[in-house]
Amino acid sequence: MSLTDTYTLANDTKIPVLGFGTWQSADGDVAYQAVKWALDAGYRHIDTAAIYGNEASVGRAIKDSGIPRESLFVTSKLWNDARTYDTVTKALDVSLDKLGLDYLDLYLIHWPNPAGVQVKGEHAWQSANAETWHAFEDAYTSGKVKAIGVSNFQIHHLEELTKTQNIAPMVNQNFLNPSDQQVELVTYNNAHNILNEAYSPLGTGKLIDLPQVSSLAEKYNKSIPQILIRWSLDKGFLPLPKSTHESYIQANADVFDFVLTVEDIVSLDQLQAIGGLHTNADQVSF
Repeated sequence: MSLTDTYTLANDTKIPVLGFGTWQSADGDVAYQAVKWALDAGYRHIDTAAIYGNEASVGRAIKDSGIPRESLFVTSKLWNDARTYDTVTKALDVSLDKLGLDYLDLYLIHWPNPAGVQVKGEHAWQSANAETWHAFEDAYTSGKVKAIGVSNFQIHHLEELTKTQNIAPMVNQNFLNPSDQQVELVTYNNAHNILNEAYSPLGTGKLIDLPQVSSLAEKYNKSIPQILIRWSLDKGFLPLPKSTHESYIQANADVFDFVLTVEDIVSLDQLQAIGGLHTNADQVSF
């Protein structure tokens, strides 16, 4: 496995096995330089979102890199304020315009049951997701996006979507790391040919200081983040590490010259809940 290796999605789209996350990368020079460093380091998979507010800077870095568009994989996500067919269609066009792209490689529904939908009633999220997904399917068939998926969806959200979908989600991006392995959800996704993408593969930093992880870093002569990213890859996930520091961006990609033993993977599995758990998607306040 290498930085240029890919997973194959349900529609045969190839997606690089490691992505570069841009959450909390401030719009302007910070996001621009981080993405530029990532591309220089060999990353070809860039993950952003409308709510990150940095799509324009991400797009500028992509353009200035000079890398052919077909060599890149770019993901963005629909924010919670667009949950009707027309607003979804417009939001996608806005993201494409900010990024300076003709198409996205992957477009995700960011959250399944946002606050603006919750206030409409207990069962409002079902119809909102159905309408949103219909717009996603049309964007896919029109070629504006090459693959479609979801983020932060739990099993009951996915099951409900099956009642109205014509095309199944190809990706489910979630908070996945040794502290929150979401085993039932991962198993469900695998059974339905939905790729598990892992945001916050370092557990938002909460796993960094644990002796169980630092001892493995010493054993493999790797950094703690590299150990955690490797765990994600060894689980078959697609991790999305993020940083705005050039040295960390480079180091986070240097995870393909070793694999964890089964015993060491199991030892990391014992960290469940130690570094935090995912946000309940049905109780978000945004």
